[in-house]
This record gives sequence, C-alpha cells and structure tokens, in this order.
Amino acid sequence: MTRVVISGTGLYQPPHVISNAELVEAFNAYAALQNEKNAEAIAAGEITAMTPSSVEFIEKASGIKQRYVLEKTGVLDPTRMYPRFEARPDDQISLMAEIAADAANKALAAAGKRGDQVDAVLCASANMQRAYPAMAVEIQQAIGAGGYGFDMNVACSSATFAIEQAVNAIKAGTARCVLVVNPEITSAHLEWRDRDCHFIFGDVCTAVVIEAADTATSADQWEVLGTRLVTQFSNAIRNNFGFMNRAEDSDPLARDKTFKQEGRKVFKEVVPMAAAHIESHLQSLAFEPTAVRRFWLHQANLGMNQLVLKKLVGREVGDDIAPLILDTYANTASAGSIIAFHEHRGDLQTGDLGVICSFGAGYSIGSVVARKL
Repeated sequence: MTRVVISGTGLYQPPHVISNAELVEAFNAYAALQNEKNAEAIAAGEITAMTPSSVEFIEKASGIKQRYVLEKTGVLDPTRMYPRFEARPDDQISLMAEIAADAANKALAAAGKRGDQVDAVLCASANMQRAYPAMAVEIQQAIGAGGYGFDMNVACSSATFAIEQAVNAIKAGTARCVLVVNPEITSAHLEWRDRDCHFIFGDVCTAVVIEAADTATSADQWEVLGTRLVTQFSNAIRNNFGFMNRAEDSDPLARDKTFKQEGRKVFKEVVPMAAAHIESHLQSLAFEPTAVRRFWLHQANLGMNQLVLKKLVGREVGDDIAPLILDTYANTASAGSIIAFHEHRGDLQTGDLGVICSFGAGYSIGSVVARKL
C-alpha cells in the first residue's frame, strides 16, 4: 500500500483587519438607523427593536477578537454592511482563484514542488465564487498544474473531506501529488446585520500538498495514518443562496440567502458527535486520545473546542494540546483547522501524533490522523 504524506502547507492572509471594536461600532450604527427607520412599527409592537452588540458579548460568545477580510469599508458602512468588491472581466483571474494561487504557491514551495508536478487540484470551500467553470480548473491553470481539478463543498468540513479524496487518489494510483486549496471568502456570505452572527467569520485561504511518500523531499513531512468522514443531515446551519433563487422569484437579499444558524442547537448536537467521531477514528487505528500530541480542530467557537477536548481526554487542555487561531482569524470555515496545523506544528518531534478535525454544516465531520516523520 502506498504511504501518503502531507509535505507542505500555505496560507494567504488578507490585507485588512477588523477589530471587534470597529465591528461593534458599525453594527450599532446600523441598528440605530434601523430602529429610527422603524420607530412607529416598534412603538406599535409590530416589530422588535434591534439590540446593540458589544465587544464583551462577542468575546464571551465566541472567543473571537478580530478577523481578516479582503475588503473592510463596505462591511463597516452602516448603510451597506457587506464587502464592496469590483467585478472582474472574464479574461482576468477571479478573486477566489487569485488568493488560492497565492496559498498554493506557498504550499508548493514548502513541499519543494513545482506546479507542473501536481496531478490534481481540489478546490474545497464553503462557498464557490461561481458555478462554472470550476474554480479548481482556474487555479490549476494559474499554478501551471497538469492532470485535473474539481470543486467540492462540504461547508466547514470541506478541507478534511478533500484531504481524504487526495489520499485515496494517491493510494489508488490515479495521482502522485495532489493540491488541496481552501479559499474562504466568508465575508461575502456572512450576514453582518445580524447581532447573533455578525462577528463570526473572516476571510483567508489555505493550501495543502498531499503526495506519495516516496516522492516527498521536504524537511517537514506528516504521514497520513488514516482519514474518516461522516455526515448527518441538519438544517441548523444553512444558506439558501443559489441559481434557483431567481426562478423562485424570491428576494435575493432575504435573510435565508446568507449564513444563518441555530447556534445553541449546533453547539449541543455537534460537540458530542465530534468527540465520538475523533475517539472512534483513533481507536480504529489502535490509539487512545491521550496519545495525541496535538489536536488541530475546526475554529468556530472556543467553548465548543474546549468541550470536545474535555470529552476526549477527560480534562481541560491548553493551547499546547489544542492551539487556538480563532481569536485572530475568527471562523474561517473549512480553512480553520488547516491554519491551526500550518501555524502550530513546527515544535513537534518525530513520531508525534496529531489530529486535524473539522465539523460544520451538514452536519459534516472529517478527521485526519497524521504522524510526524
């Protein structure tokens, strides 16, 4: 059986930061405008006045302190409250492919690979910029890769699901080197005007090089010992935006056309699922959770991650066991666990065991068990 390794990772970090204080100021200005606009209806009890947000509320609810975004003026404009992107002509590289190529080239450099040595490009993201042509094929062209490319979406679990497809392709002999890219332009599908979720997401792109062990040359290699995926249908996290909307004659700006979730329900249902999934995966490989040197978990909510780990190892753990990037990057959908892996693996030693795990809408959970070579 072909041994498979992760031989390089790359990260694209957007140029703009929005602090919680900036975000709260913009949201509260928007809420004040809406309350003024709807004053009569509010007084008549027909609608409820919008409640202001606060830095304290955001940090207590999530652990997030800031987020990176591709464009911030539109987000912080109380009369707009979403990014302001310029449309690009079809003969110009798309925004998503541009940031993906940046992360991809960094991952290839880390792996000691050229673009023309890549056999497949998998673009795995919570939301694609367009329906077709596939984003992956455009990224493939941008980095000079051969072979094939395709898009896939399993929401916040997209990266780990794609890693399994990459590993399986290599084991099956249909590819020797696969690039997984996770461009997450979450600012475009977040509802910045909803107090319950306006702080959750940030933009970013990650990339991972997966290849056969006998072709790998990088100094930092992680053998993939196993992957496991599971899905279970739930409406608790949903986004109804799509090409069917115009045929339905529905409002393209309606609340259901952006990210929405039942946060408490998600927390209650996903935590035990994720903990049980990781434990079962490790046991299938003859490992106990306490044998894992580091967990790189999906970065959605600080409390959620802490509880998952407590269920797994039976105690509170700190950043050394489960590093947090959520405070700096916010929730970056499928890229979160990969950012944690990218930034927090350099201190580990040969033989150390690690788990990359993501969980999200679907519900979907994906895990990758890897050992440092």
